[in-house]
Amino acid sequence: MKLILTQEVTGLGAPGDVVEVKDGYGRNYLVPRGLATAWSKGGEKQVASIRKARQAREIATLEEAQKVRDSLEAKPVRLAVKAGQSGRLFGAVTPADVASAIESTNGSKVDRRKVELTGAIKNTGEYTVHVRLHPEVQAKVKLAVVAG
Repeated sequence: MKLILTQEVTGLGAPGDVVEVKDGYGRNYLVPRGLATAWSKGGEKQVASIRKARQAREIATLEEAQKVRDSLEAKPVRLAVKAGQSGRLFGAVTPADVASAIESTNGSKVDRRKVELTGAIKNTGEYTVHVRLHPEVQAKVKLAVVAG
């Protein structure tokens, strides 16, 4: 099955890429979640607009991405959330929460789609979150989830 990715899928490609995947993976996972659309000849125009938007959002050079990575890794990020007395959160921490906490702490604007959580964060504590800044650069951000 030939698809056009509309969002980044780890291990598969970036927005605007035309990929060939197994029918079940495309039909049952990628398309229903809005990560991809069916490929067509008219979709080539869509690919061009997705790539143009992606280039406007992304960090342009490798050196710039490395500088942003160094600034993100230097300072731990503190995220205050509602939690019970046992440290269990009311809900869970989302990538959007992490992106806004990074922006308020470091001043670096990070797209929520670039934040990768290894698992659901449902308790207070220290966590390591990966942020994809560039295809070759990934930052490991220390996240302190505290009751607040």
